[in-house]
Amino acid sequence: MSDVLDTSTLTRWQRQPLSFITEILRDPETSKPFVLLDAERAFLEHAYQIDDSGRLVYPEQLYGAPKKSGKTGFAAMHLLTTTLVFGGRFAEGYAIANDLEQAQGRVFQAVRRICETSPHLRRECNITQSRIEFPQTGAVIQAIGADYVGSAGANPVISSFDELWGYTSERSRRLWDEMVPSPVRKISARLVTTYAGFEGESVLLEELHKRGLAQPEVGKDLRTGDGLLMFWSHEPVAPWQTERWLSDMRRSLRPNQYLRMIENRFVTTESSFVDMEDWDACVDPAVAPLVSDRALPVWVGVDASVKRDSTAIVAVTWDKEANKVRLVFHRVFQPSAKEPLNFEATIAHTVRDLTTRFAVRGVFYDPFQMAATAQGLQRVGAPMREVPQTPGTLTEIGSNLYELIKARGLVTYPDAALRLAILRAVAVETPRGWKISKEKASHKIDVVVALAMAAHAAVLGSRVPPQPNIHVPIDFSVASYGPLPGSIGDSWSPPDNW
Repeated sequence: MSDVLDTSTLTRWQRQPLSFITEILRDPETSKPFVLLDAERAFLEHAYQIDDSGRLVYPEQLYGAPKKSGKTGFAAMHLLTTTLVFGGRFAEGYAIANDLEQAQGRVFQAVRRICETSPHLRRECNITQSRIEFPQTGAVIQAIGADYVGSAGANPVISSFDELWGYTSERSRRLWDEMVPSPVRKISARLVTTYAGFEGESVLLEELHKRGLAQPEVGKDLRTGDGLLMFWSHEPVAPWQTERWLSDMRRSLRPNQYLRMIENRFVTTESSFVDMEDWDACVDPAVAPLVSDRALPVWVGVDASVKRDSTAIVAVTWDKEANKVRLVFHRVFQPSAKEPLNFEATIAHTVRDLTTRFAVRGVFYDPFQMAATAQGLQRVGAPMREVPQTPGTLTEIGSNLYELIKARGLVTYPDAALRLAILRAVAVETPRGWKISKEKASHKIDVVVALAMAAHAAVLGSRVPPQPNIHVPIDFSVASYGPLPGSIGDSWSPPDNW
């Protein structure tokens, strides 16, 4: 900025920070000056107020707005303005997120793109993967993750925290404490851009939000006092957040997630997994369990437990004509502490039975409980597929089942016990994703988890080009499980719980 920066210009920008944004910064999407939202403009008009000692009146700043409000771009503009206009020589600005990858990919990436698009900045900075240097003043903007351990020596002009609702670990709390506004610098601030989190879990954000609510309101959704500037809106703030978009979000998101992300309200970590009206719409009274079709490709999900929870086996197929997942078969076994489940007599026999009646494409299971049983089935030719129940995996299979039910992409036959399990299933949110769980320990939802595994496999399988349908029977002579009721040579009838 050497071609435009002089003392009088810098002084003018410090008196009118918004002029720096409109004169120097360029929107990467349009290459034109930014058009600030009314909420952003009102916030910035208070953000740089100086007291008699030359220090910021509000070193703590919280901008809370619904999802897709442009918070990332706003944080980038604020970070650049504070660092370059108010930071002086050797200013330090930090873009902080839950992890380094997110830090590099959100606010810091927005800063980098603004620098690359804005002619005056592009000539004056050196950009690396996680650091932008301005040699003329020695200023630097750096991306760091919430687990960063080298922040103790930081002397920030501004620390920009992205999505503070997810800062729940002790490490992230320590980083928040380390990046407290510096007493050495007259201009030093912590900026938070986020939407709401979870009651009792997003404690750091809850504390800051409650502190803000205790301050007087100075504008629409804007509060100031006690060294804190807070904007917190439950309504859309951007013109692109239209009624049509809101309607789409209501259809796509679970109720609690709509409240949290779109209405910016704190919620509990548990919510109903699906609306029962959506589930009932997937139930077709004309559909029944299938007895046998050796040409029908099916995917099997198994959620096993030895003593407490039930064990469930679910088989589904992909209906190419309807473009839907169809429930073919399910069975539930209930062990007890006195009578633990015999995997060989239940799971193994059922899987073997399914392979004689359908073209089983894969049997998907959690290896934690049934590794030995799976190995035995694998030796005799069953297509066993491990599905470790990590947070990422549980989120993926749960989201897939939710979307299938919500979009009427699942067809199931009537079954009261299955409906009860769906009714009792809840979605438990964590910063690492969400998983299907149950409200009470006595509730049995294993059949829902097994259905989620099978349905996810079927959806993925539907994207694979058709292969020759060759049925390869299992060699039961190798197995050590004993005779299987319903196998070739025995009479077979549907179980009672069909």
